[in-house]
Amino acid sequence: MTTPEPLEPQATGSTEPAGSVVSAPSAAPDAKPAAPVSRPLVLALGAAALLALLFSILLWDRLSTLQDQLARQTAEAGANAAEARMLARQTQEQERELAARQAVMEARLGEVALQRSQLEELMQSLSRSRDENLVVDIESGIRLAQQQAQLTGSVEPLLAALRTAEQRVQRVPQARLAPLQRALARDMARIKATPLTDTPTLLARLDELVRLADELPLANAVVVAKTPADTAVKPHEATGLTAWWQRSLQLVLDELRGLVRVSRIDHPEAVLLTPEQSFFVRENLKLLLLNARLGLLARQPEAARADLLKAASAMDKYFDADSRRLRAAAGLLQQTREQMKTLELPRVDDTLAALATAAAGR
Repeated sequence: MTTPEPLEPQATGSTEPAGSVVSAPSAAPDAKPAAPVSRPLVLALGAAALLALLFSILLWDRLSTLQDQLARQTAEAGANAAEARMLARQTQEQERELAARQAVMEARLGEVALQRSQLEELMQSLSRSRDENLVVDIESGIRLAQQQAQLTGSVEPLLAALRTAEQRVQRVPQARLAPLQRALARDMARIKATPLTDTPTLLARLDELVRLADELPLANAVVVAKTPADTAVKPHEATGLTAWWQRSLQLVLDELRGLVRVSRIDHPEAVLLTPEQSFFVRENLKLLLLNARLGLLARQPEAARADLLKAASAMDKYFDADSRRLRAAAGLLQQTREQMKTLELPRVDDTLAALATAAAGR
């Protein structure tokens, strides 16, 4: 920046005192030269010029400072702008990188969600398979225990199997197994409340019936009734020919009484039995009683009851109903049949039905 040159003061008049009249210069060519400028005015003008110069120098310095400051600010602004552009580029790159990472994360999240759904399906499948295996194992154990109970005549194997099944079901908190747990509790309570038959007593009664089978009179057996004459005639009361004729006559009368007998027979085939057939009737009766005994030992109450029913029918058909021994044997047989009604072990139908429902998945 250039410094302005000071203007020289021009004399516009004389230094005459105020109030005097200044005459206009003459325009004539022969006019007189101007009067010299006064010294104070020159000094004032010089001081003013110097002040103006100093002010201009200060102004110039101020302008230079402002220019430098402006240049620095401009440079800083440019640097800031460059840095801002660089930051903007970095931000854009980071945004693109974040977008790529987000896409990757979303893809991985989708994979994780898919894997999670597959894992849940697998867990559900394993849970269903575990529950199905549990149901199958419990059913097999209960059926095996039921067979053992039938063979041994004791309900302890069945109760033990039911307790084990209840404990296994309690360890698996599944809502669909709750009916099975209730059925197990009901069956255990019913088995504990069921009275059991005294098997040794039944066996002893069957042995007694087998022994009595040889002593029971058949319906066609001829019983010779004693007459007063059998005991009236004695050797010291009648002697000689009279006694012989009396004995002979009594024998003839006894034979005549035995030829004709009047009795009520409900089964005509019982009268037609020969002695050999009568033997086989007794043996068949004993075989039926022995088969019932074997059925009782084998824990087959239905077969034992069927044999006892056949034995009762044979006794009613072929043996003398008026015999005191037959009535006693028939009463003993009836008591044995009635006690065998409670011989059958309690069933676990509720548990088996609940197992079938659980296996079907309902």
